[in-house]
Amino acid sequence: MSITIKDAAGIEGLRVAGRLAGELLDYLTPFVKPGVTTNEINQLAHDYTINVQKAIPATLGYGPPSYPPYPKSLCTSVNHQVCHGVPNDKPLKKGDIVNLDVTGIKDGWHGDSSRMFLVGDCSIAARRLCQVTYEAMWHGIMKVKPGARLGDVGHAIQTFAEKSGYSVVREFCGHGIGQKFHEEPQVMHYGRPGTMEELKPGMVFTIEPMINIGKRDIKDGPEKDGWSIVTRDHSLSAQWEHMVLVTETGYEVLTLSAGSPPIPDFVPQPSREKTAA
Repeated sequence: MSITIKDAAGIEGLRVAGRLAGELLDYLTPFVKPGVTTNEINQLAHDYTINVQKAIPATLGYGPPSYPPYPKSLCTSVNHQVCHGVPNDKPLKKGDIVNLDVTGIKDGWHGDSSRMFLVGDCSIAARRLCQVTYEAMWHGIMKVKPGARLGDVGHAIQTFAEKSGYSVVREFCGHGIGQKFHEEPQVMHYGRPGTMEELKPGMVFTIEPMINIGKRDIKDGPEKDGWSIVTRDHSLSAQWEHMVLVTETGYEVLTLSAGSPPIPDFVPQPSREKTAA
């Protein structure tokens, strides 16, 4: 059963937690550069979350059944890592792409967001993958409104990504979020229009497509840490993530912040105004 937030205090709690997730990514942005290790980024994220935001890193020690407890305060997925990359002491190098995925808990509410970062000068192929993945996420967000179906969201993402020549990872999806990190519904990034769960006001979930330059197939990472996932063909992968609230008339993006990348021009103006509220 999907969770709907029906009280104003709960919605405001999620707004605050979502904004803090965006602001943490804003804070980390200038540190993502050649020579910096993902462990150093992890420490910065940990300290900022606890000491400045007075929040709790949700990933630290998190472990669903059959998973070992996650050992860090954010996920850092580099190049062909699809998701859940564990920070380490390997320096980022010029030309890398990296996803920073952060989740904080503020006053009992979760805020979850991720962004792609280009490390120095990157190839045209890497830049295009990151941009197309960002736009694919927004194509999915635009489908969110009462009465729509989750299949509409997934179909929009899949259609845009595949027309652009890329593939969509099937094994991982977005999720409901609130006072728990992961709740129903599961938000697939592929699908058929008019299928799956109907969207209702008060639902809050993440949209976080993982898109590969090569084939969609994935496997466990060579680190054997129980978390890192990589592309099977070693091709680049990208991911972006926002938290979205279904409103009475459409949607509100909860994880926007002052440093968020610009909303694409194809997103209708009323929606852009709504998400900035």
